[in-house]
Amino acid sequence: MSDVVSLACELIARRSVTPDDAGCQQLIAERLQAAGFRCEHLRFGEVDNLWASHGGGGPVLVLLGHTDVVPAGPVEAWASDPFVPELRDGLLYGRGAADMKGSVAAFVIALERFIAAHPDHPGTVALLLTSDEEGDAIDGVRRVAELFRARGERIDWCITGEPSSKDKLGDLLRVGRRGSLSATLTVRGVQGHVAYPEKARNPIHQAAPALAELTARRWDEGFESFPPTSLQISNLHAGTGANNVIPGELQVLFNLRYNPHWDAARLQAECEGILRAHGLDFDIHWHRSGEPFHTPEGPLRAAAREVLAQFSGAMPEESTGGGTSDARFIAPLGAQCIEIGPVNASIHKVDEHVRVDDLQRLPDLYLALMERLLAG
Repeated sequence: MSDVVSLACELIARRSVTPDDAGCQQLIAERLQAAGFRCEHLRFGEVDNLWASHGGGGPVLVLLGHTDVVPAGPVEAWASDPFVPELRDGLLYGRGAADMKGSVAAFVIALERFIAAHPDHPGTVALLLTSDEEGDAIDGVRRVAELFRARGERIDWCITGEPSSKDKLGDLLRVGRRGSLSATLTVRGVQGHVAYPEKARNPIHQAAPALAELTARRWDEGFESFPPTSLQISNLHAGTGANNVIPGELQVLFNLRYNPHWDAARLQAECEGILRAHGLDFDIHWHRSGEPFHTPEGPLRAAAREVLAQFSGAMPEESTGGGTSDARFIAPLGAQCIEIGPVNASIHKVDEHVRVDDLQRLPDLYLALMERLLAG
């Protein structure tokens, strides 16, 4: 068994359901300390974060990942225990195999090889891990970024190991992410009998035109490689369960995925303006998961494009699609951020897996990027 597959299996075997790290970061820290890295354990609340760095000064290249995984669900739905790594038919199965313990293992192997080959490399190479990416993302990289900002920690380039490839390793280079803004809207009415609507005020009827306007609006036409901003309603709830009662309250959950044409404050103001224009009696609670970020042309994007073309045999698609990642907390520090990782077809699913061939090639991919940026 190769070194990267062996380490990935060790990590998968640790039941690190968010926010529990289950000893993953300690295992990694011990390996990297043996390779000469300085390791700092940053624990906030119930969340473990690891900052391991080698070298000094700039440029600073950070590999960003997470050791936590989503719950496995019913064990009986899996072909094998999700926390007992199993190799079958050229695939490594287990919760986190693709998202993202495979990438974390590849990061560690690549860093060990890089330091062995370039002990006196220019600049700084570092690994940042959290156990709070799949959960609330409050005490993980968000808190670490606040700490870094306070103490003037510099980051020039950041490579996140999220599973970004579509069909084959290296076929997609993520160069940005949309922002994510969620809302919990409460519209107040007056409860009453459906036979006497004049004595009640139906919040569903009142909110419907406003919700129709919000969902029909063309917010923008996109931004460079970003798609247009999208608003999606994810849940509507009202009523007592009886069909003869007009509800007194309606709750609506919706989310906006937005490009750099917008920021959260402007979107909030636009949405609230539409709700007020329809005369609604409402409260709204907003949660901003992260602002959009975009990495322009430069050394990081150019190096990644060349390396991925070598590994996949064709130029990668350069995309800003998908959800969010912890890079949204690193980009505001002034860092250019990209995301490169294994195929994402099985993430968060039963029988999550990664191709063994891809996993064994992944350290070479990350190593080639480090050498282009810091030793080239």
